Amino acid sequence: MGNTKAKLKLIPLGGMQEIGKNMFVIEYKNTIIVIDCGLMFPDEGMLGIDLVIPDISYLLKNREKVKGIILTHGHEDHIGALPYILRQMNIPIYGTKLTLGLVGNKLKEHTTLSDVTMITIKPKDIIKLGDFDIEFIKTNHSIADSVGLAIHTPIGVIVHTSDFKIDYQPVDGELIDLHRFAELGKKGVLVMMSDSTNVEREGHSMSESTMGNNFTELFSNAKQRILVATFASNIHRIQQVINASIQSGRKVAISGRSMVNVINVATELGYLNIPENVLLDIDNIDKYPPNKITIITTGSQGEAMSALTRMASANHRKVDIVPGDTVIISATPVPGNEKLVSRVINQLFKKGADVIYEALADVHVSGHAYQEELKLLQALVKPKFFIPVHGEYRHLIQHAQLAEKMGVDKNNIFVADNGTVMEFTRDTGRIAGTVMAGRVLVDGLGVGDVGNIVLRDRKHLSQDGLIVVVVTLSKESGLVVAGPDIISRGFVYVRESEDLMDQARAVIKEALDICEEKKITEWGTIKTYIKDNLKEFIYEKTKRNPMILPIIMEI
Repeated sequence: MGNTKAKLKLIPLGGMQEIGKNMFVIEYKNTIIVIDCGLMFPDEGMLGIDLVIPDISYLLKNREKVKGIILTHGHEDHIGALPYILRQMNIPIYGTKLTLGLVGNKLKEHTTLSDVTMITIKPKDIIKLGDFDIEFIKTNHSIADSVGLAIHTPIGVIVHTSDFKIDYQPVDGELIDLHRFAELGKKGVLVMMSDSTNVEREGHSMSESTMGNNFTELFSNAKQRILVATFASNIHRIQQVINASIQSGRKVAISGRSMVNVINVATELGYLNIPENVLLDIDNIDKYPPNKITIITTGSQGEAMSALTRMASANHRKVDIVPGDTVIISATPVPGNEKLVSRVINQLFKKGADVIYEALADVHVSGHAYQEELKLLQALVKPKFFIPVHGEYRHLIQHAQLAEKMGVDKNNIFVADNGTVMEFTRDTGRIAGTVMAGRVLVDGLGVGDVGNIVLRDRKHLSQDGLIVVVVTLSKESGLVVAGPDIISRGFVYVRESEDLMDQARAVIKEALDICEEKKITEWGTIKTYIKDNLKEFIYEKTKRNPMILPIIMEI
């Protein structure tokens, strides 16, 4: 098949050694395709940051080669960065009907992005982009319409499972196409990339449809209102909550903006089946007896502004939690959110609600494959080279070990980091360097303008506070006319520490006197003198290091 000298390059720009901001680049000669374009939520150290997205410097540098973005499914960690990336490069997007429905919804919020080309595909479709034929394969996941990919390249076939599980009884009856994975395996697969999220869990994940019976049982036992918190994107879960509500004679109200948006898109596209007269406006829930109401809400992760968190802390405009309410949290905390979730559970219990969560009952099943499912897919695909993806470092390592047990040669398994370039020919694979791949932080309307230095300053301010020193100098003589005045925030309360502040003023005056003696008139130098002397004095007296900002004015 043509020139064997050209190399196939695989480069993750996100989603490696972390869970979130998935983005994978596949390159051959003049063709680049991008798989997924996700975001990640900030960790505690990222003060004030709203979102984290991948760094696409590499794509911008090779802009003319990029033929399209292929989306595997509609979760935020796979589509969330699109509005930010599309502002920098307008490229066509390929995805299934529901995935593009959710993307369309996102892009509406970013009004500048009206001319994006979106091409709908379905499982079994094959599209040609440059040197690649990309085939879409049906998979199961915790969102409908997920696909895996087989990318047919001149060097060989790449199989990318994306996020998947093997569900023998999916809610919509659409089984994962194991047959196709097996056929590809028979013909020979060069590289396989597979989902590592649940590699630590033994056995087989439970079927999403088991949730139906669990809900029916919980609903028949609940005496009052039922509130179910889950991920807005988990349409099959929402469908089962609606079915259980209908069975127990309840009306359903929806709370939370993302939940309302997703349910509208999913109903419009035919992924949710809600009979007439079942949905109820949240404003009208008081017109019905409590045992006839189900509320589906966002906030299963304890996010600060989400509907459930606001209900738990009694500042939701429409819903108050009252004793006797049953609250079902149908989701597992994403790593890092455990504290937030348990805080919300505690608040709900304080309000007298019955709270049912994963530790107490089977109210959630995972959307990611456990060990036995990972092994099954590996056995069918039989890849020559293996790259574990979508997981923290420990997950990737354990998935690599699993692949080795399944017979992949140890030297053919690559545990990569974001930016690692993996190069393949038909027979060989190697790590061939790195490209720029970091985090771009989104804060309000600013994308990437908050960097490490700003974060360091925020951390400094949050831990040690701030002291502002204001000095007024005479323009003619250069002598101090007024001040020094000291303003402090988050350091000490000035009125209670007058002694300390008087001493500090004396220290600053001393520094100014030295400058005068040495005939120093350059403001930068004067500021440094003030800063250094004050810093030393404050540390000696309080063992703290506040941020010091000297301000000099001239009259």
